[in-house]
Amino acid sequence: MPASLSAPMSQTALSPNDNDPWYKHLTPYHWFVFIVASLAWLFDCLDQQLFLLARNSAMKALLPPDMDPIKYGGYATSIFVAGWATGGLIFGSVGDRIGRAKTLTLTVLIYSVCTGLSAFSKGWVDFAIYRFLTGLGVGGVFGLAVALVADTLPDRARTGALGTLQALSAVGNVTAGLVSMLMGRLEQTKVIEAGVSWKYMFLVGALPAFLCVFIQIRLKEPEKWVKARAAGKAAGVKFGSYSALLGDVRWRKNALLGMVLCIAGVIGLWGIGFFSPELVGDVMQRSLEAEGVPAAEIAGQKTYWIGVNSIVQNIGAFIGMLLFTKFAQSLGRKKAFAIAYIAALVATVGYFQLFNGRGDIWMSAIMGGCQLALFAGFAIYLPELFPTSLRSTGTSFCYNVGRFVAASGPFTLGTLQAGLKAGATTPEAKLEAFRNACSYMSAIFLLGLVALLFLPETKGRAMPED
Repeated sequence: MPASLSAPMSQTALSPNDNDPWYKHLTPYHWFVFIVASLAWLFDCLDQQLFLLARNSAMKALLPPDMDPIKYGGYATSIFVAGWATGGLIFGSVGDRIGRAKTLTLTVLIYSVCTGLSAFSKGWVDFAIYRFLTGLGVGGVFGLAVALVADTLPDRARTGALGTLQALSAVGNVTAGLVSMLMGRLEQTKVIEAGVSWKYMFLVGALPAFLCVFIQIRLKEPEKWVKARAAGKAAGVKFGSYSALLGDVRWRKNALLGMVLCIAGVIGLWGIGFFSPELVGDVMQRSLEAEGVPAAEIAGQKTYWIGVNSIVQNIGAFIGMLLFTKFAQSLGRKKAFAIAYIAALVATVGYFQLFNGRGDIWMSAIMGGCQLALFAGFAIYLPELFPTSLRSTGTSFCYNVGRFVAASGPFTLGTLQAGLKAGATTPEAKLEAFRNACSYMSAIFLLGLVALLFLPETKGRAMPED
């Protein structure tokens, strides 16, 4: 292995200045760790987004005609999110106990293989099982990747690196949108059979498994973690212990309030924002039918425009996450979060009420930027709340336990939508019920503002180590 890649994290970059950009503080090995962690999370988000884009087509193919694909798509999403939460709890703790690098390899392998297996589903039940298993792997990656970067990179680079790591997840999402657009074109031109593009999209999601070998060969455990683990064994410190996380008042307060902070963002995104493909699909279908597009071409064009929406939404997300990182550095973590939660509420209600056609596609960028900006905050803020022995555990707890609650988001949306649909007999009335259900649920962003009142400001502070 080249010496530059085997350098320990304590090695300092050449002539770093406090006023330099964060990346000026990195050695070649720091760059390697940052790139590997970012790719693991980027591919994770690619698989998430492929599921969202393929979900409606998969449901139509796997369900009998008398079953509602949007309703069962919501159920599949809830099962996926529940698997995500379970995986986060398991692998966050394992990462603190046996190492971030080893555990990250395992989680990437799980989500890659199970995403590929989803393409071979024969019915809704086995599809849901694969979704749960994929969720296990997906859930472990975030806390592990964030802890790996936080423990390896210099403190002066940490905020910028973690915000950028999260922003790069939008690249995975945009890639998924491009895949969706390609599949739509292939369906339109009859290169592939109409209605089977979802299978090919899930097969694309299996490709990141090849990253695992690369991680296993080159990636080392952070020196900070190795030393802390050795000292902890001698002192009897429990690494990756939920009893230690929740039994000590210092970490329990941060864990529970951090969980609430994340619940607001996760429900807002997974229970509302990531149902934009359903809105876009319905609106585009009506528009295409009004334009006289042949019925045989509508499915392909819908797939194409859903892909366009995803790309626009995630370009906005990329910009929003970088802006949050800047605000977190200049204004502090809590003020940045407060701005982002208010912006997410306004943007989400505006989107679901006002989106009416191709000319409104720019709205997807605004909503994506405001909703996903919060997730840059989670990457930056959560590792700063917990010590080395609990950093992966605490981060994963906050980010993922709330997903058990967030898993109810699609159910709640479906129930609320069903209530509002009562008596609605036209497609227009049903679409209006969907719009209103999403708007009412957007109030969840206010919960994040409440949690902020009781959480500490960590800007300029060293991460806790005891």
